[in-house]
Amino acid sequence: MTEDKERHSIMVPLGDLDDTDDMPEAIDQLAHELATIQQSSKKIAIIGSRNLPITHQQIIETLAFALVNQGNILITSGGSSGTNAAAIRGAMKAEPTKLKVILPQTIGQQPSDVQDQLIGIPNIVEHPDRAMMTLADASRICNREIIDDCQQLICFLSHTSGTLHKAVAYAEEGHKVVTVFYLD
Repeated sequence: MTEDKERHSIMVPLGDLDDTDDMPEAIDQLAHELATIQQSSKKIAIIGSRNLPITHQQIIETLAFALVNQGNILITSGGSSGTNAAAIRGAMKAEPTKLKVILPQTIGQQPSDVQDQLIGIPNIVEHPDRAMMTLADASRICNREIIDDCQQLICFLSHTSGTLHKAVAYAEEGHKVVTVFYLD
C-alpha cells in the first residue's frame, strides 16, 4: 500500500520585517543573554529605591541571600535603608566574601548608620575622586560602574524614579540581563 504524502508549507510574509541585516546581531545578543542566564554563578547587581516598605525590604533581603547562597557575586551600593541595605543584609547572612559594595563617594561621607552597616564587608570600593561631587551626580556614576561590573541587573523602582530608569536603560544598552520590579 503506497500512500502519497502531501507536503504542507507555511507562508511567512516578509513585508513586515524591517531590516534582516540586524538579525545576526539580535541572534548573537539572544545567545549571549541565554548563556548568561544558564551560567552556574554570575555577577548580579541589585540597585533600587531607598523608600521601601519593610515587606519589600524583606523580599529583597531574601532574594540577595538566595542569590549569594547559589554562588553568585552580588554587587550593590551603600544605603541605610531601602533596596541596597536589604541586599547587603541578605548577602552578609549568606557569604560576606561574595558581596561587593561600590560607594558613590567615600565611607567617611556616608551617614553614620551606613558606615555601621559597612563594618565587616570585605569588598568595598570607595571613590575619593568624587568627594566634591553632589551625592546625586556621584550616585549616577556609581550606578553605571555597578552595571558595568555585572552580568545581570535587578532593579527595584517606581515609575517616577528618573535616575533608576536611566540606569535600567544603560544596562539594556550594555546588553545586560535586566529584571525590573516596579513598586507602585
